[in-house]
Amino acid sequence: MKQTIVLSQDVKEIPLIAKDSIKKTDDINPLAPTKAAFYSALVPGLGQAYNKKYWKIPLVYTAIGISVYSYITSNTKYHTFRDAYKRRLEGYSDDSLSYLDSSRLLAGQKFYQRNRDLSAFFIIGFYVLNIVDANVDAHLMQFNVNDNLSIKPDIQQNDLNKQNQFALTLNYHF
Repeated sequence: MKQTIVLSQDVKEIPLIAKDSIKKTDDINPLAPTKAAFYSALVPGLGQAYNKKYWKIPLVYTAIGISVYSYITSNTKYHTFRDAYKRRLEGYSDDSLSYLDSSRLLAGQKFYQRNRDLSAFFIIGFYVLNIVDANVDAHLMQFNVNDNLSIKPDIQQNDLNKQNQFALTLNYHF
């Protein structure tokens, strides 16, 4: 049998790769804008609450609420004019709009139908605007706004004619 003798020395390990000197940036949550849009689609204003923009919630509900009120009012008046016109065609004239002739009843019916349909478009438009606002606001919260990259307006005096000129100053720091 052979015997092997193992001799060891104190070996100090020297790393071949130095530690990373680049600053770590904050992690961006790519799901935050999607989540904000989803919340706003579920309940109008919930995406704004998720983004912590609480002051926008009354604006959302005011815009949608006024549109819903206008829709309900126009729909009620539309049916009033339509029913009065139908009764007028059947020969009755004992309705609340007896002072109007048939052409005025048709004009009122078309007017309130147009307003009702327009109010429905406003309801849908404000609902979609609510979702888009929550999504864009969540995206902008991830936007880097430090002074390393900036554009600042500046007013400079022209040396030739001593008039003030508007300028934009672009600053980029490494």
